[in-house]
Amino acid sequence: MTVQWRKSSFSGGVNDEHCVELGRLARGVGVRDSKDPDGGHLALTVAQLGVLLGQIKDGQR
Repeated sequence: MTVQWRKSSFSGGVNDEHCVELGRLARGVGVRDSKDPDGGHLALTVAQLGVLLGQIKDGQR
């Protein structure tokens, strides 16, 4: 399966130092560093991604 990666809509542009990309995996969602596309990715379920995004929005680490 070829993953189509999409950069965050909150990205500041090409030179943004803090960008992530999301991609739909066969089972869940992949999250990777846009500056290092060959460096691997974090595989999450849709539910785990929801929890992660909620924590980010709440300012949790």
